[in-house]
Amino acid sequence: MKTVAFFDAKTYDRESFLRFKDDEINIRFFENKLNADTVSMAACCDGVCAFVNDTIDKQVIDKLEEYGVGVIAMRCAGYNNVDLKAAAGRIKILRVPAYSPYAVAEHTMGLILTLNRKLHRAYIRTRDHNFSLDGLIGFDLRGKTVGIVGTGKIGRCFADICEGFGMNILGFDPYENKEFSGKYVSLDELLGNSDIISLHCPLTKDNHHLINDLTVGKMKKGAYIINTSRGLLIDTQALINGLKSGRIGAAGLDVYEEETSLFFEDYSDEIIPDDTLSTIISMPNVIVTSHQAFLTREALDGIAETTISNLRAYFAGEKLENEVTL
Repeated sequence: MKTVAFFDAKTYDRESFLRFKDDEINIRFFENKLNADTVSMAACCDGVCAFVNDTIDKQVIDKLEEYGVGVIAMRCAGYNNVDLKAAAGRIKILRVPAYSPYAVAEHTMGLILTLNRKLHRAYIRTRDHNFSLDGLIGFDLRGKTVGIVGTGKIGRCFADICEGFGMNILGFDPYENKEFSGKYVSLDELLGNSDIISLHCPLTKDNHHLINDLTVGKMKKGAYIINTSRGLLIDTQALINGLKSGRIGAAGLDVYEEETSLFFEDYSDEIIPDDTLSTIISMPNVIVTSHQAFLTREALDGIAETTISNLRAYFAGEKLENEVTL
C-alpha cells in the first residue's frame, strides 16, 4: 500500500477523497499547509497531495526527495506555486486540468449580479428592517459588453452564460479557440470597450500583475473587474487606486495576491494584519469571497476522482496524462 500526505485538508476534502480512494492508497490528512516548516510530515510517505496555497519551492522539493517522495499531486488546475525547475527529473508533478468549469463560471456571474444589483447590501438592510431602495440602483446586463481574458474551458463557459444574458462578448487570449462564442480583440481594445472585465487565465510570468496602473488607465470609466482566477493577476494597490478614482466601478474578487496565509481559514475572532485586504473589504463596491468559486459538489468529486486516478497511474507505472513539465 502506498501512503500519501494530504496537506491543507478541510472537511469537504476528506469527504470527497474518501469516497474515491481505493485500498491501494492510504491517505494521511493534515490540516497544515505544505511549506518548509511542515514538509517533515511527509516523511515515510510515497506521495504528497497539495493545493493552491501550499508552498512548493526548492527547499520543500529538496526535502521531499530526501524523504523518498516521488510524486506531488496537485488537486487543482493551477501550479504556479510549484518550482517546476527544482522538481524536474526528481519529483513528478501532476494536476487536475479540468473538473467543473461551470462552478467557477457560475460563481463569476454570481459576483457580477451581486455587485450590480447590490444584493449584499439589500440582504443586510432587510435583516435590519430597512426596506429603503436608495443606493440600490443597478443596470441591465443585456446589451452591455463583457471582456473575457482567458478563453479556456472556464472562460468559454462564462461566455456562454453571458450570451444567455444578451451581452456583447469580447475575448483576449494568446491561444484563440474556435469554440469561443465571442469576438477576439487585443487586450487594449478589450479594456477600453468592456463594461465588465473578467479574468479566467492561468498565472504565468508574462501576465503577473496584468491589471496594473497602466492597464487600469486604459479601462472604460466605471468598468467592473472580476477575478476568479489567480490573485497575482491584479496589482492590488493599482486596483485600490482605480476604485478610489472611479476608473473602476466595482470589483468582485475570489482570489487575492496575498491570500496564502488567510484564505480557507477562520479569523473571525481576530484582527487581520493585512491592512490592504482590510481596505478592500471595507469598500461598498467590492465583494471578496475566499477562493470558493470551485466549491460545488460536482467539482469536489471531479477533483478527487482525477487526483486519485493520477496517483494510481503513477504508482502503477502507467502513462501520466496530467503530468506538468517545464
